[in-house]
Amino acid sequence: MEKMYHIGLDDTHGARYAILPGDPGRVEKIAAYLENPRFLGQNREYTSWAGELSGETVLVMSTGMGGPSTAIAVEELYGTGVRTMIRVGTCGGMAEQVMGGDLVIANGAIRMEGTTKEYVDIAFPAVADFQVTKALEQAAGELSARAHLGIVQCKDSFYGQHSPERMPCGRELEEKWEMWVKAGCLASEMESAALYIVSQVLGVRAGCVLNVIWNQERKKKGLSDPHCHDTSLAIKTAVRAVELLISREK
Repeated sequence: MEKMYHIGLDDTHGARYAILPGDPGRVEKIAAYLENPRFLGQNREYTSWAGELSGETVLVMSTGMGGPSTAIAVEELYGTGVRTMIRVGTCGGMAEQVMGGDLVIANGAIRMEGTTKEYVDIAFPAVADFQVTKALEQAAGELSARAHLGIVQCKDSFYGQHSPERMPCGRELEEKWEMWVKAGCLASEMESAALYIVSQVLGVRAGCVLNVIWNQERKKKGLSDPHCHDTSLAIKTAVRAVELLISREK
């Protein structure tokens, strides 16, 4: 087959599993947890490495930021034979109990973005695969991580969240944020909804584990708000989850 237009890969990698960070700079760091890590290519926001886990080839590829580039990544990885995808990324906490350095395992996402509306009506839920989520939860437990399982908000505008007062629709943004918090949303990020909806439409499995960087709601309330930019624990959780999935499927 020809190489996929955006990601620059064809099916010769032979991988059925992929770990997907947003940041291209994080790909090599994740690949270092695999056996025989090797660089495959780079095109646009898509940097790709491969390695082995438990005798299976596993891809690590960046998706870039936001829904459009994530949807392209999922579509084209599917075209090369990948059938299980785990996003490993970062988020900002929303629920009071979610603190910097914690993990959030997203079993569903609020579709407050535009990409997935071009796949299916907004009434259709963006949910993770149960088996992938269960593997992530088990992996986090094995690593003694402080992890939260639940819903995340997925948005398109970073600054719409952090500077809503500057936006012409700021009042709407603030009201919706308050609604999500009141409903128990754990955290906010930018890629999970596209990952889940596109995976559902294609019939592949997807899950997501996130490192919490900070929590602006805790800061508003004058509570301690530790910051954590180290994604190592989330990465280890994703890698272990892939190992668990491979072992269950052999």
